[in-house]
Amino acid sequence: MTQTINSTRQSFMTLRKDEKMRHRDIAEKLGISEGELIGAHIGLDDIPAQIGEMQSIRLRSEWSEIIASVEPLGEVMGLTRNPSCVHEKVGIYKNASKEGPVGLLVGEIDLRIFYHAWAHAFAVYEMTKDGMHRSLQFFDKAGVAVHKIHLKPQSVIENFDELVAKFKSDDQSPGIEVVALAKPSPELPDSEIDVQGWRQAWRDMKDTHEFFGLLRKFKVSRTQGLRLADPEFVQEVPVTCTKDLLELASSSETPIMVFVGNPGMIQIHSGPVKKVVSMGPWINVMDPRFNLHLREDCVVNAWVVRKPTEDGIVTSVEVFDADGEAIAMFFGERKPGIPELETWRTLVKDLLAKTATVEA
Repeated sequence: MTQTINSTRQSFMTLRKDEKMRHRDIAEKLGISEGELIGAHIGLDDIPAQIGEMQSIRLRSEWSEIIASVEPLGEVMGLTRNPSCVHEKVGIYKNASKEGPVGLLVGEIDLRIFYHAWAHAFAVYEMTKDGMHRSLQFFDKAGVAVHKIHLKPQSVIENFDELVAKFKSDDQSPGIEVVALAKPSPELPDSEIDVQGWRQAWRDMKDTHEFFGLLRKFKVSRTQGLRLADPEFVQEVPVTCTKDLLELASSSETPIMVFVGNPGMIQIHSGPVKKVVSMGPWINVMDPRFNLHLREDCVVNAWVVRKPTEDGIVTSVEVFDADGEAIAMFFGERKPGIPELETWRTLVKDLLAKTATVEA
């Protein structure tokens, strides 16, 4: 075990310093999870001094208390990702609350937190070419990243050190144990689904949040539910729609909402998007306080989705990967009780017209 830990640390330093690889890519190259990579750096007494050196401190599993203690750090960058998309947002972690296993932040940092999926937390210090980089990193039982909080130059460093001291675990032995996550149940055959009931329940919705309960009630996966929905409410669009959507939002200055998540976190951007850039398979938003990086080649299905609510129809554009997992969801910016933006509806119409032209 000791040799494995030492080997991991040495490989990390080499790959990070010489090849400038990202943490996630280094872990994949070494055949371990990213959580195991970070966990291998627990127990080091020396503060990182050379580029490529890292020190991790295991934190106690007091998830909601840690998140509630982030506000005094000032402006930080919150990062949530899934295998196909990364969502980065700069702001202050204000107004953290919790109801049962679900946490909530509302503001520029807008999060829906599912603490049941959290298993490991670390404070991470790493020496980079730009100086000491500090972060809080959270992982699930398989060692997959759930959420990260990166300090910015304007963050309050002394408050970070106080947070780490407050939540530092008594166990600072290197390494973590990981377990494979249970695979989702396979979809039922379409013939076993009450399609007419499903379509009527969709039509009767009063709030978009009812949708998740309906998926469970009718025993359909999200993509199966979209596929079986009434065409009045769901239209499939080309998998290349994300770039067109973001460019239309940018050119029309339409404020949008961008949801990106994983089983432990959903992170939301609300507002305009301005700089949209393509780099190979990646579609990127590169704005000062919001970055999005989405792998277009991972999109297998994409839909325009309309849900009835008491405020009128709410329209989204949703893209999914080969496993039927949501990569990202896009809405017009709105608050409960307020009808959907007409500029967003116009944008979606323009998107449908543009993608129909491309298909033809």
